[in-house]
Amino acid sequence: MRVALVHDWLTGLRGGERVLHEHARMFPQAELHTLVHVPGSTTPEIEALPTHASPLSSWPGAARHYRKWLPLFPWAVSRLRIAPGTELVLSTSHAVAKGVPVPEGALHVSYCFTPMRYVWDQADAYLGRGAFRTLVSPLVAGLRRWDVRTSSPESVHRFIAISETVRDRIRRHYGRSAEVIFPPVDVERFPLREAAPDDFFLLVGGFVPYKREDLALDAFAELGLPLVVAGDGPSRAALQARAAPGVRFLGRVSDEELADLYRRCRALIYPQDEDFGIVPVEAQASGAPVVALGRGGASETVVPLDDAAGRTPTGIHFAEQTVASLVAAVRALEARRDELDPKSLRAHAEGFSVPRFHREMGGALQRALAEGSRP
Repeated sequence: MRVALVHDWLTGLRGGERVLHEHARMFPQAELHTLVHVPGSTTPEIEALPTHASPLSSWPGAARHYRKWLPLFPWAVSRLRIAPGTELVLSTSHAVAKGVPVPEGALHVSYCFTPMRYVWDQADAYLGRGAFRTLVSPLVAGLRRWDVRTSSPESVHRFIAISETVRDRIRRHYGRSAEVIFPPVDVERFPLREAAPDDFFLLVGGFVPYKREDLALDAFAELGLPLVVAGDGPSRAALQARAAPGVRFLGRVSDEELADLYRRCRALIYPQDEDFGIVPVEAQASGAPVVALGRGGASETVVPLDDAAGRTPTGIHFAEQTVASLVAAVRALEARRDELDPKSLRAHAEGFSVPRFHREMGGALQRALAEGSRP
């Protein structure tokens, strides 16, 4: 079977690229299409695929500045050319990959990380509410129209959502149904802790507006507890400049270093409303409990203390994105730490494993191919 994979951009190894890595393992004969490709920035399995990039990829500064070219993304994805005779197009999309032109006779299945967050649910976080938002409102409206148009049954034959949260967004914004298949988490990469944790909490930052690292920094300034921050991103320098003395920034860390941090931390702090969120599952695989906002993906992956369904807890939820709510949750977790068993956390995380993803995704694609393009 001739398969084409489509991904928004290949500029680093993040959660979306870890999903694409598994698709590349499932279809090592596929051709890959993307807006921007920085060679060597992902995994050997992805880099081994024949890769076709849009014209944006050859522009000066593409690796650093591609996010600024958002208004050009619909044009760029329209320039991708999937070979005639392709039978399956599998897109992994949080921006525009699902808008790729699909050749006649091909089935297009979109594994949707989220409808374009810049113009839908998190537009305020990215664009603000002031004069700039007013200035760009025609652009936002145009991107929304394009996003809805390219979500039609003629463009995307089947949607698969990464979480119930995203399935609801697909229904609200596109009027489409979707199957839910949680992303793959390579739990085997994370050794289970065997000793008491060290005296620090962990924040893994992406340093873009909706990640809300600022909330964690302010909460730990009030708590006076040590916080280690791993990761990098556009707003890191500004946040680091105002952080309390007990906060230590490590910058970008390797997979091995991150696994060690998970294993040794008292708990992971997760203040964002995320589409799914691989990081909390990785932490639980290491035996680390999670203090998470009780919305979005973490509401599906972190079992709170006093869970209404009686499940074994793996962390605690806080209700509002406020300093007071997060501070109270950290204190509650510390008071009830004995109720959280590292082995139970690991067992919960194994429900999101890579073999489970391959099994569920393979079954969904087989069903979609058998049914054809019927919506």
